Amino acid sequence: MTALRLIVTAAIAFAAYFIGAKAGRGRYKQIRRNAKKAWNDPTVKKARARTHKLASRNAKKITKAVHR
Repeated sequence: MTALRLIVTAAIAFAAYFIGAKAGRGRYKQIRRNAKKAWNDPTVKKARARTHKLASRNAKKITKAVHR
């Protein structure tokens, strides 16, 4: 899961850099601010927590199934 998180973070960082470099610093700051606002939105936080919980639960189930 850590490798996947690293890849996703790197992809987001690259996309933000590319868009920012192309559109200029002001646009980059606007995108960054909006992304941060969306990331910290209570609905998104709940969805992230639910997804994390579901992934953890399923990982345990898969681990048990594989080691039978």
